[in-house]
Amino acid sequence: MPAAIAFSSRIRPLRIRPLFAALCLGAAVIAGPAPASARGPEGIADVAEKVIDAVVNISTTQTVDAKGSGESKGGAAPQLPPGSPFEEFFEDFFKNRRGEKGGGPRKTNSLGSGFIIDPAGVVVTNNHVIADSDEINVILNDGTKIKAELVGVDKKTDLAVLKFKPPVGKTLTAVKFGDSDKLRLGEWVIAIGNPFSLGGTVTAGIVSARNRDINSGPYDSYIQTDAAINRGNSGGPLFNLAGEVIGVNTLIISPSGGSIGIGFAVPSKTVVPVVDQLRQFGELRRGWLGVRIQQVTDEIAESLSIKPARGALVAGVDDKGPAKPAGIEPGDVVVKFDGKDIKEPKDLSRIVADTAVGKTVDVVLIRKGKEETKQVTLGRLDDDAKPQPASAKSQPEPEKPVTQKVLGLDLAALSKDLRGRYKIKDSVKGVLVTGVDDGSDAAEKRLSAGDVIVEVAQESVGSAADIKKRIDQLKKDGKKSVLLLVANGSGELRFVALSLQ
Repeated sequence: MPAAIAFSSRIRPLRIRPLFAALCLGAAVIAGPAPASARGPEGIADVAEKVIDAVVNISTTQTVDAKGSGESKGGAAPQLPPGSPFEEFFEDFFKNRRGEKGGGPRKTNSLGSGFIIDPAGVVVTNNHVIADSDEINVILNDGTKIKAELVGVDKKTDLAVLKFKPPVGKTLTAVKFGDSDKLRLGEWVIAIGNPFSLGGTVTAGIVSARNRDINSGPYDSYIQTDAAINRGNSGGPLFNLAGEVIGVNTLIISPSGGSIGIGFAVPSKTVVPVVDQLRQFGELRRGWLGVRIQQVTDEIAESLSIKPARGALVAGVDDKGPAKPAGIEPGDVVVKFDGKDIKEPKDLSRIVADTAVGKTVDVVLIRKGKEETKQVTLGRLDDDAKPQPASAKSQPEPEKPVTQKVLGLDLAALSKDLRGRYKIKDSVKGVLVTGVDDGSDAAEKRLSAGDVIVEVAQESVGSAADIKKRIDQLKKDGKKSVLLLVANGSGELRFVALSLQ
């Protein structure tokens, strides 16, 4: 009856009647126990009983400036109908998290979940659960509250490891990681956590999708589940029916802030190496190849004679990176790294990051239609490096020194005056784009004035005439598209495929 009670008295009779009718009908029709498929897997209760003592609540305290709306990172309280029995509970709960409005610093509380992986008191949770906290406390399933210390965090996977001293004479329950790669679509999973401070909450559902990329970070490969996950579940474990942790519940998609059956967990395949490094070093030491990569579209694949479209296209090589001395060049398409197939750029990013710093690996790539193997000794990725924003292009003067129009592009030879006007470094060589026709394929591919065409079909060009000659030859050869290597003013490269039709 709680669902019916949560509505105002004006609607309650409409809610009760259908429920009552359903119960009467059920009593008349059901003569025996419901089939197993209707009840779900029978192992859920056994798993929950076995692992629930390993799931903890995470309580953090943070000192913040009370200026503005006064809301903390926990977000706003859910909107409940007047008279709901939970209205007072949620109001008190969120006020406690946000504090009262007013000037000056104040204390706010945040709640989340975590799980014990070592009886010595090692806990895994999300970074966003404990971020910027002044104090972190772990609350065991029996209510025991213990101060915890931060071992390390990884912002890119949103994971954190905590350590606390177990109570004297108490043996902690710890859980083990399972293999998320063995998960199947439709497989039953169990989430346990601390939604809205309702600790020890068990929900069940299925694996809705695997390897889900929601563009939240560079290593996205989430497990999607319809097991109910709400605010406060962050950092909690997602179990398989063997009682193994196969994911860390991290994100939900919800217009209302509550579960709508779309939750995401970081897979154990990602979690385990991150946790191991945080416990060993207190930080992440990721492998670094030293390349910029982009998607191999169907047009780019056709231009490079790659069938089917796959791999990661190398758009640029860092002069100080490991790829440079190994002989990897812009235009190469990486299709295998350290024995693992690369289907898209995200695959290469994840695999390189998970590979040990200093390890020498084989990199299989396609160059001008032929497969080659290069050996690379990985460096260490500087996770603190901040991406450099592309400099804004200056507005060109009305007069454009056009020398040739090709594929909707106005092209001109680079001169000292044009380099100054478009802020193009002296090290950038090629043919300048001074204008792009509206509605052209070049405009759709976001080419713009100030770009420099460095190569056409993997051959260097120095004039607009060179480009036209190459384009005419490709059309005679029956090619449907042409691959351009394009630089911006600072020399950053990317590949663009334009239609020849």
